Amino acid sequence: MFRPRAQIRPRTYPPLLFHPLGGCGEIGMNLSLYGYDDHWIAVDCGMMIRQDLPDAPLQIPDVAHLAAEGMIPEAVFITHGHEDHIGALAWIWPHWGCPVYATPLAIEMLRAKFLERGLRTDALRAVTPGSSVEQSPFKVGFVAVTHSIPESCALAIETPGARVLHTGDWKLDPAPLIGPPIDSRPFERLAPVDLVVADSTNADVEGHSRSESEAGAALEAVIRECRGRVAVSCFASNLARIQSLGQIAARCGRRVALLGRSMERMVAIARQLGYLEDFPPQVPTYDLGYLPPEEILLIATGSQGEPRSALSRLAQGRHPLLDLEAGDHVIFSARAIPGNERPIERLKNGFRRLDVHIHDEHSDPALHASGHPARAELRQLYGWLKPRLLLPVHGELTHQEAHRELAETLGIAVPNRVVNGDLLALENGTLSPRRHFHLQPTLLSPRTRAGRPGAASTPRRAASSLSIALTLLPTETGWTRIGRLLWDSESALDLDEEALADWLDQRIDAIPAESLLQLRQQLFAPLNEWLKAHLAKLPELHLQLMPADPQPEHEVRTASG
Repeated sequence: MFRPRAQIRPRTYPPLLFHPLGGCGEIGMNLSLYGYDDHWIAVDCGMMIRQDLPDAPLQIPDVAHLAAEGMIPEAVFITHGHEDHIGALAWIWPHWGCPVYATPLAIEMLRAKFLERGLRTDALRAVTPGSSVEQSPFKVGFVAVTHSIPESCALAIETPGARVLHTGDWKLDPAPLIGPPIDSRPFERLAPVDLVVADSTNADVEGHSRSESEAGAALEAVIRECRGRVAVSCFASNLARIQSLGQIAARCGRRVALLGRSMERMVAIARQLGYLEDFPPQVPTYDLGYLPPEEILLIATGSQGEPRSALSRLAQGRHPLLDLEAGDHVIFSARAIPGNERPIERLKNGFRRLDVHIHDEHSDPALHASGHPARAELRQLYGWLKPRLLLPVHGELTHQEAHRELAETLGIAVPNRVVNGDLLALENGTLSPRRHFHLQPTLLSPRTRAGRPGAASTPRRAASSLSIALTLLPTETGWTRIGRLLWDSESALDLDEEALADWLDQRIDAIPAESLLQLRQQLFAPLNEWLKAHLAKLPELHLQLMPADPQPEHEVRTASG
């Protein structure tokens, strides 16, 4: 009897789409979209500081094309609370209005940003590491990893046709100061994964990243030998480093003060969530002048040379409550982000002019522990996951290429070098390009008030004249301002002194004048334009430039406009 042969056709699924808008071919501003069957989710939404541009504006991802292409995310998933992963969300989220899932620390950081912009916060939803969220057709699991901020997670993203691990930022720290070491079992349960979208920041570094406990030991050894004030600069989000510094201060007989609004805000949020419980009491910054120098340990923001940071103000002698003096010490406990080398060196030169001792990764590499995996850690993770494909992200081209080379030695296929704007499709075990979108830089003034774009200026009282005096020091390329900004007006003047000082520093640094006369000639007109843009009525300007060390060849002019 004839029996027809049954034919079983393999089930087909729509492709899983991957669309990075930041963080590929660069370090910072991370944002990735995943699409499946016309549904989209976003992973992270960060910003970067463009220190290569005047006034160091913020750059956020370009999302202008998403609405027209039907790519609006239905949910945002955050891997951790660093600014390059969450810093742009308060600006971009109003275009989407979708739920935001993150661990409690990142949620509280986002809540503060949303409130500053006047945004509702009911879309912010806290999840615990180890839990998962169903956002049909996606299932997203939060897998705990160790990093330089607590509650960091990789994301296990599953659809009916694929399983992807988006690593976020991570490392294998056997002795983290906050939180448990990484657990291999959740990763082994995911194996084999179809694709790993992976952190490449240290893919060109052999060996294993340094543990946070090692960095703490190195910091204590240096601080014990210091005389005078000690200022340590690190990222405000590195709570383990901050906790370690607090304990070191107690053991070394020093009292702790925090410098920088972001540092103060981060410590307050951490304490609210139960972190830093054994952190010593802080000395208010306005009391620092009453303490002997050898009793002071400052923890300050500004390790990347940011012009408005507490550390920059100390280097220029412009901090309103404290001056560093000859014999004091500054410790850089943070890695230089690529692209920030010049502003960091400018910052260090400021301290050298003050005869302040500098300790950094060149004098002692152990002063900082990277939060990213070196090659031995990458090999370990891929041994757990057994991925079929790998997509190197979170790094510049050299890091991506080093990651590709490493993966290929492990038998992992790396079919594409992804750049921002690419649209890739994962289908039938292969990853192929579909399209590329040209992205435009989206820049924001760092002083733009969140939630008040284009806010109308309020009427201000006019001033008949404004006198500004600047003290300047010659450098190899021109001049640099030192000391505090001195200004006086005949009547009340609504002048943002901090914004003016920042603008002057940027402008003076860019003018290659050989004398103060030339500098004044090139500075006077732009300064008038700046005042015109920031004051209701332009006063008569009197500008005085004074050399820090008066010599005959340094011309000083006091003529008004």
